Amino acid sequence: QISCGSDPETNLERGIQQIREAAKQGAKVICLPELFKSVYFCQAEEHANFGLAEGIPGPTTQRLGALARELEVVLIVPLFERRAPGIYHNAAAVIDSDGRYLGKYRKMHIPEDPLYYEKFYFVPGDLGFRTFDTRFGRIGVLICWDQWYPEAARLTALAGAQIIFFPTAIGWHPRERVENGESQLAAWQTIQRSHAIANGLYVAAVNRVGHEGENRPGGIDFWGSSFVCDPSGSVMRAASDEREEILVAECDLQKVDLTRTHWPFLRDRRLDAYGDLSKRYLDTD
Repeated sequence: QISCGSDPETNLERGIQQIREAAKQGAKVICLPELFKSVYFCQAEEHANFGLAEGIPGPTTQRLGALARELEVVLIVPLFERRAPGIYHNAAAVIDSDGRYLGKYRKMHIPEDPLYYEKFYFVPGDLGFRTFDTRFGRIGVLICWDQWYPEAARLTALAGAQIIFFPTAIGWHPRERVENGESQLAAWQTIQRSHAIANGLYVAAVNRVGHEGENRPGGIDFWGSSFVCDPSGSVMRAASDEREEILVAECDLQKVDLTRTHWPFLRDRRLDAYGDLSKRYLDTD
């Protein structure tokens, strides 16, 4: 988890430094936070911010592809994607350990809340819930607001994910922190740990940290607290809510199959009974 400033090149260089340090500590799959190349610009609706977007693949994936090949690591690189004039996505590129670009995930659920004005910037994803076969396992990627939806985690698991990464930019409105901060953070942790349990896989939540937006109504205190949990939902490693950190956790992928045979939630699903999930709401009148 890292803090992000206003200069994209500086943020990229700091990201590269952290990737090198994580690799030095033994990490094989490395994930950066959501939109790591800039401050969280969605605190305001400003057309100038579209200038931060880039193509995927593009200059950043090319540069980090060379780094992945050098370090022999898999990289998950969240970026602001410029797809076409007027069409932009909140996305994440996946690069294998030989430097090959494997593809991208586009954020499916787009929030619209005070200081989180993402609908102004992002078109909802249209690539579906994807997994990527990497040198070190089959991984899925979901982004921030996606983490609250059991359907997203389930479909990613059904696509074969052994680990789901959640690059994130989430925090407190400072005026709410005293009254609601503890319960909001606990809910964020609980929902993602529940995805691990319900689907029998590892979950890694990767947040930014620090205060951003002094010129906004209070700004946002990004709460860090990145963590990795195992298929039973037990937290293996967790970061603080106030400083940059690198978390390295060893994931035994054989535990995915072992857990799913002991807790056979996928086996016992009632496929014949779930058709109504495609409806917005079940009216009882």
